[in-house]
Amino acid sequence: MDATVAQSWRMRPRPGHSTAPPLDDDSLSRLALGYVGRYATTRARLAAYLERKLTQRGWAGEGDPPVAALVARFADLGYVDDLAYANARAMALQRRGYGERRISVALRVAGIADADRVSVEDSAKAGGWAAALAFARRRRFGPFAPRPPDRAARQRAIAAMLRAGHPFEFVIRIVEWPFGTVPDEDG
Repeated sequence: MDATVAQSWRMRPRPGHSTAPPLDDDSLSRLALGYVGRYATTRARLAAYLERKLTQRGWAGEGDPPVAALVARFADLGYVDDLAYANARAMALQRRGYGERRISVALRVAGIADADRVSVEDSAKAGGWAAALAFARRRRFGPFAPRPPDRAARQRAIAAMLRAGHPFEFVIRIVEWPFGTVPDEDG
């Protein structure tokens, strides 16, 4: 099916349904409040959501839509806290075994400002070894493998751990560690 045909089909209202009315100040505020009530989010994601809704439904208020002012007001009220979001997201990714680089990318994609991201990345770096071990244990790499790995399995393990954002020196130490013993950070 042609992409333009599929897209135009999705944009047409269903029979018996009317399209939503254009947004005004009150309805934009209600949309934003509903969004932050459902999701932990960042300033950038809230602004993108509101812009997307304005594109879909249009603007019926006076002047330009107050997206930036609304996002700033929600941040002042504490409904949106980029630093708290960054800390929670980084801790969740680290518990799953992801490394500092992968955490940094996730925070950058979420729209976290550099100042907030740097402090969170420092704490992620401190827990990097534990995250690398958690990833290896979860994926059964290196010393956590059910049997000694062959060359191809070691290469796959190295590639997976590097994609997960771990430093090369951690990856090599874990993958090359003797089978059946748990490596420590100092050794």
